Amino acid sequence: MTQSICQKGSFTHQQTRCAATLHKRQNADASAYPTILIVHGWGATQLTLITNYIAAFNDAGFCVVTFDYPGWGDSEGLPRNVISPWRREKVVESALAYTKSLPDVDETNIILWGSSFGGGHVVRIAAEHPELRGAIAQVPMLDGLLAVKSVPLARMLRFGVDILLDLLNPFSTRYVPIISEAGGYSSMDRDGAWRVEEWIRANLTQLNDNRVAARSLATMAFYRPFKYLQSIQIPTLVIGATRDTVAPFDEDKVKRMSSEAIEIRTIDANHFDPYLEPWFEGNIKLQLDFATRIIAR
Repeated sequence: MTQSICQKGSFTHQQTRCAATLHKRQNADASAYPTILIVHGWGATQLTLITNYIAAFNDAGFCVVTFDYPGWGDSEGLPRNVISPWRREKVVESALAYTKSLPDVDETNIILWGSSFGGGHVVRIAAEHPELRGAIAQVPMLDGLLAVKSVPLARMLRFGVDILLDLLNPFSTRYVPIISEAGGYSSMDRDGAWRVEEWIRANLTQLNDNRVAARSLATMAFYRPFKYLQSIQIPTLVIGATRDTVAPFDEDKVKRMSSEAIEIRTIDANHFDPYLEPWFEGNIKLQLDFATRIIAR
């Protein structure tokens, strides 16, 4: 793959500086390029699990923009590592405005890309931005209530205690691990979630801050972006994993709820498989075929 270069930048969201990075081919000229704006999932920061995606999109002639949510990664903001999906959607709006302002970006050819929780954000934003060239939602969190129902009762009760203790203490944030090995206590221990930490150790110089504010878990059941699938009018690719237990993918339901602008594909995989080989190769091919096709229109 062609070597990429990174240009660090930032944008301001509600008076908070958010770190951002433009990734482009090393030999790219001064032209404005079609661009992929990456919208991360639950506990991810700019490069988590996506370095191969960036390289593949750069190779195909796209710039890529990544960013950190307020309170995460290299962005400013306190308290740290708190998640509200509705606030995050507003941050994506700011990131999109920032992306459009970059001289390297062809603002008429922007594709919104999101994975997991970020895939849900992409569905909502895609429904409200007809000027976008298209969108890609990979293993998207489309129904938080369905995800909550898949959590064992004992785990839910323990979550409930931590959520309550976090909400009742205004002076300190109570955290739970983002991921753990199977059977460990965390927000995600299924579908081989611990491979994320192994991937970070093998591929990144900066370790992940493996914690999320317990209050964040209280938002999950109420976040149901599948309701916006029918409103999407731009070309959108939705890729679901058939064995996903973190963000369960009901293909028949998604088809019934979707507009004609949406293409649905499935991978025989669990939630974290599509980022990794041998699933990544087929997954990125689906995405590159879609992205190059809609840019060529």
